[in-house]
Amino acid sequence: MAETGTPNAARPAERPSRPRVGLFVTCLVDLMRPSIGFAAVKLLEQAGCIVEVPEQTCCGQPAYNSGDRETTRAIALRTIAAFEGYDYVVAPSGSCAGMIRAHYHELFADDPNLARRADELSSRTYELLNFLVDVLNFDDFGAEFDGEVTYHDSCSGLRELGIKAQPRRLLAGVKGLKLVEMAENEVCCGFGGTFAVKYGEISNSIVEKKTANVSASGAGTLLAGDLGCLMNMAGKLSREGKPVQVRHIAEVLAGMTDTPPIAAAPPKGRG
Repeated sequence: MAETGTPNAARPAERPSRPRVGLFVTCLVDLMRPSIGFAAVKLLEQAGCIVEVPEQTCCGQPAYNSGDRETTRAIALRTIAAFEGYDYVVAPSGSCAGMIRAHYHELFADDPNLARRADELSSRTYELLNFLVDVLNFDDFGAEFDGEVTYHDSCSGLRELGIKAQPRRLLAGVKGLKLVEMAENEVCCGFGGTFAVKYGEISNSIVEKKTANVSASGAGTLLAGDLGCLMNMAGKLSREGKPVQVRHIAEVLAGMTDTPPIAAAPPKGRG
């Protein structure tokens, strides 16, 4: 991919033959959908990486979006320390990767040493799909998926990191899968982290338009690269009674679709 001027355009000059990757799992994946983390590990290992998961916490985005810079700095310092020494840091989330790449520097602008460490981490941090395609140039995972899917371009990944072509290149290699583009696929789903909490009525209005476009596409499955967006859209689709399955793209690429879709009712006899 040509240089775009986005934060993810910068990359180390030389790539190790077997990169040592620190997986930034993300809070939502850890607490709500661990299968995405396992899928990310499988994809990265299949692409030739050594994957490790250091002890970690949040990227700091909720505190940052709420204006709490002191808490955000404390969280960012823990993240910087946790991921020192890795060739790359990879997150299955455009919003978390975007937080590190686009916003960590300003947190430490008054401290040259900490700003340098933040910049160093930022230069090694990538969203999963961006890393697989643009850094590793790997897009053939031998995956199969029988059915039509539509794809939502999450705001942070698209606008902060320039992630648009990468998921489509990866999906093009999945045997049996047909991508059907929904209308306004680049428009926000209404989640926005704390935005959905602060402005619930506006958030609901936005996601209502999104689910209408999802349904109108005719696809049986909705994919995206950010769990927050997926949970928001899956919840709305479920409440509307629309029979669309919702999954993270990593689960499809890794062939790990035995797990029930997001927001699906638990199997009978459970829960």
